[in-house]
Amino acid sequence: MAEIQEGNRVVTQITTVKFTPDRQDEVLNLMTERARFMATQPGFVSIALHRSKDGTHVVNYVQWRDADSLAAAHHSPEFRKKWPQFGRIADEIEPSLYDIVHVEAA
Repeated sequence: MAEIQEGNRVVTQITTVKFTPDRQDEVLNLMTERARFMATQPGFVSIALHRSKDGTHVVNYVQWRDADSLAAAHHSPEFRKKWPQFGRIADEIEPSLYDIVHVEAA
């Protein structure tokens, strides 16, 4: 389960994927398949996929125990096998690493 809290020392990667609305289901299917694979990798903490209401974006929020585990999962042959397909269906893929600096909760 994702715990978004300051000082939890996880590595957070947020990836924004942009595409035409007719591709949203295809993008989500592929990202869900990848999420299931990532969940089996050492150092995995959690992943959440978010779809935009207008059908043009998916945001992937993933947490890992450390950056090395994240990098190893991204460079594994199984993960890379479908990378070319993902690039053909998405217009833009923008992954970035983030630090949690402030959280407010009810």
